[in-house]
Order: sequence, then structure tokens, then C-alpha cells
Amino acid sequence: MTTPSGSDRYVVDSSGWVEFLGNGPKADAFAKYLENQETLLLPTIVVYEVYKKMLREQDLALAEKFLSTAFSFQAREIVLDVSLAALAAKKGLAANLPMADAMIYATAQAHQAELITSDAHFSGLPGVTLI
Repeated sequence: MTTPSGSDRYVVDSSGWVEFLGNGPKADAFAKYLENQETLLLPTIVVYEVYKKMLREQDLALAEKFLSTAFSFQAREIVLDVSLAALAAKKGLAANLPMADAMIYATAQAHQAELITSDAHFSGLPGVTLI
């Protein structure tokens, strides 16, 4: 596990949201970040990934609960714009990250937020707490 940076802003990647919403084995570890939404930023790519996964697994009620939560983020919702897309391309190449992971990581980096994840793709990257 990586040591948290002490950031006052967080981005929880898709793996964390799915774990939390599905009450998985690491749900409690993610809960401390997801239950304090004032410090939480939400990249729209995370909305896409989590909502799609919930719909695919045919848990419509859970998918709609997540989407309702996502709509409440308003100013803390981070959309992918040209600047962020360019940063994601650079970060993705440098760290050999898949596209969605690069977008999530770049979002956290651009907003000086700690990325909270259980995805091994992010292991060893600065500004990442691996659960």
C-alpha cells in the first residue's frame, strides 16, 4: 500500500467505486474517501466506467443510485477537455497506462488530488494511494 500524500482532495477511480457500491472486501477502505464528498472529485470517465459496469451486471438499482450520486457532484465533476486529454496522453505514455486510467490519473494530477485505487496499473506512481 502506498502512503497517502495528505492531500485535501481525492479522486477515487472506478475500482474503488465498484468495490464500495458492491460492498466488496475493500469497501471499508474506500468508504473513508467516498463518504466525505466535499473533498472528492469525480472524473466523468469514472462515471462512464462505473455506470456501464453496473448496467452490464444488470444491477439497475445500484447503477441508478450511483448515477444519482454522480449528478450531485456539480462543480466537483471533472469533464475531459482538450487540456486534460493532452495531459492524459502524456501521463499515459510515460506510465504505460491504458486510456481510461491515464485520464483518471491526469485528472487527479491536474487538480492536485490524491488518486485512491486498488488498480495495480497505478502502482508506484506519485500521488497514488493503492488500497
